[in-house]
Amino acid sequence: MDIRKQVGINLRRLRLEKGWSQEDMAFESGLHRTYVSGIERGVRNPTLLILEKLATTLGVAPAELVAHRRR
Repeated sequence: MDIRKQVGINLRRLRLEKGWSQEDMAFESGLHRTYVSGIERGVRNPTLLILEKLATTLGVAPAELVAHRRR
């Protein structure tokens, strides 16, 4: 699986576990909602600094965002 898709899947899962909308996630992380949406859809290629910012906002290690999970 494309790593951008995997990051999007993980970001969405972690965001929903917190009960946050994309708008909530954007506000908490200081990013724009459409950027968060693009990451979740796998069409944006976030930098390591953005991954760190998202992970910190979610209270997880950055590795959680790139981890491959079997379904």
